[in-house]
Amino acid sequence: MRRKTVKFVKHIPVYILLSFVVVLILMPLFWMFNSSFKAKVEILAYPPTFFAKAASMVNFEKLARRIPVLAYVKNSVIYALLTAIPGVFINSLAGYAFARLKFKGRNILFIITLATMMIPFQVVMIPLYLVVHKLGMYDTYAGLILPKMANAISIFMMRSAFSGLPVELEESGRIDGVSEFGLFWRIMLPQCKPTIVTLIILGVNGAWNDLVWPLLVTGDISMRTLSNGLALFVGTDTVEYGAAFAGALISVLPMLVLYLIGQRYFVEGTVTSGLKG
Repeated sequence: MRRKTVKFVKHIPVYILLSFVVVLILMPLFWMFNSSFKAKVEILAYPPTFFAKAASMVNFEKLARRIPVLAYVKNSVIYALLTAIPGVFINSLAGYAFARLKFKGRNILFIITLATMMIPFQVVMIPLYLVVHKLGMYDTYAGLILPKMANAISIFMMRSAFSGLPVELEESGRIDGVSEFGLFWRIMLPQCKPTIVTLIILGVNGAWNDLVWPLLVTGDISMRTLSNGLALFVGTDTVEYGAAFAGALISVLPMLVLYLIGQRYFVEGTVTSGLKG
């Protein structure tokens, strides 16, 4: 008992530091949540009030009048899911090929793939836009989604996950006469569930919060995403704080729920796929 007490006392500074970090992380979320239900005068009041004196849904009503929220949420969901889920399949195929198949130039191709990670998106943004426009995919879901499916970091993570699997799995499948795609789909891919969930979470989160690309390849207001819609509330002269906070709350909640659902797989996937090392 005494040993446990001494150990607890030694860790008190660590607990205090972690508590301070948690407060720093949660405070903006707490402030955003409460400000969503405050009047503009109360949001700008000094000294600030942490809780709304008279909570109301006025800010959400302003948000709905200013932008078509449901349409933008629908576009964001389509963009996020159709970028992340098919993208995981495509990147998994590439990762499996780099990890398990023997072919000439494999290492060189993999190095070239990794090298693309060092190219800022701003460099390829205009060429991608020109390709989308020339192919007649401007203002379409295809133009929004297809260029964002494959990416080097996902291929790298899937390659790391496949490389960590025992070769006996592959050999037993070949003995049973399983095809190469069967090995990938039925035997190897199910073993990489943590990495797959991790990539889905990262892909959905990245597409959900993407501002520049949807703004670049869509001209019709009805094709805009939620992030594009929220940008309208921050102008050069005025900022509609209440509606902006309400929109930010709507934008943040789905990502929090998604992470909470896949948290266990996310932590495991980042470790097994080499994201942390």
